[in-house]
Amino acid sequence: MIKILDLETYCDERGSLTVIESMKNIPFDIKRIYYLFLNKGDVTRGKHAHKNLKQIYIAISGTCAVTFDDGIKKTEIILNNPKKGLLIDEVVWRELSSFSKDCVLLVLADNFFTKDDYIYDYSEFLNYIRSS
Repeated sequence: MIKILDLETYCDERGSLTVIESMKNIPFDIKRIYYLFLNKGDVTRGKHAHKNLKQIYIAISGTCAVTFDDGIKKTEIILNNPKKGLLIDEVVWRELSSFSKDCVLLVLADNFFTKDDYIYDYSEFLNYIRSS
């Protein structure tokens, strides 16, 4: 499942505050948090799939594009709103691109880094999803 989540956000004359809570507005226990920043606009990052990892991408500043490929169809989603999170809860090939200069992309994950969970070769990805 790939789904846009509305994150709990409070705004007033002082500014805005967005709340992120495990097992409340985030549908998993957060075990790893990282962020991408100072990316060049013409680079593509990601270029991999995960076998089991669940993630949420949040563009807390700026914009970027996320392209998903399920082996049949490609879909692009533009992230540009810190009040929205993009839940990735399935095996899909992902690529991140078109970073604005001010883009900070926050990533929440349901597990720690495990090299064995990654598929870096696109042909291997296609074989994996066809055999699943």
